[in-house]
Amino acid sequence: MIKLERITKSFGTLQVLKGIDVEIGKGEIVSIVGPSGAGKTTLLQIMGTLDEPDTGLVSIDGTIVSRMKQKELSAFRNSHIGFVFQFHQLLPEFTAIENVMIPAFIAGVSTKDSLTRASEILDFMGLKERASHKPNELSGGEKQRVAVARALINNPAVILADEPSGSLDTRNKEELHQLFFDLRNKFGQTFVIVTHDEALAQITDRTVHMIDGIIQ
Repeated sequence: MIKLERITKSFGTLQVLKGIDVEIGKGEIVSIVGPSGAGKTTLLQIMGTLDEPDTGLVSIDGTIVSRMKQKELSAFRNSHIGFVFQFHQLLPEFTAIENVMIPAFIAGVSTKDSLTRASEILDFMGLKERASHKPNELSGGEKQRVAVARALINNPAVILADEPSGSLDTRNKEELHQLFFDLRNKFGQTFVIVTHDEALAQITDRTVHMIDGIIQ
């Protein structure tokens, strides 16, 4: 599903990634762990086509995305990859369901179909009664579940999450972690999760350990 070969990345004179090779299979839930500065987020951004490697190849679902031009890369990202961040990054002026629908609108999906899909996902997540609420009316756990729903709206093959439970309390962390497995079982997505949360890393299918820009 995801294959990275010989990935390097530098910022000025600082080499952050030093020849990364990693493969992630379809339907896997993989955690990436390591100390701050190990290069985890940079690797995730390259995996998600948000940044380009200096050298190496990135392949997702059989497509070599590292050779794409920006316009086709943006279209590929919107249809194949969903993102979840530590802070939900919901737009405050829109309701929960409107926030979820935004990536579908970008993909050119009709309002009717976007609304139907968003409603189904929010219902699955137990947020049906909260769909018309704006972010400031939702709890931290609810906001993060809305962010996950937004990542799922275009039925991407891959979900990339950067410290998704970092801002949540213990109960909401556990619920979010379980949600990832429930979603994998229902929709078949591949999850790659950068985390400092040892409890999450221990229950994922596989853990990738990074230090100083390399995989141990």
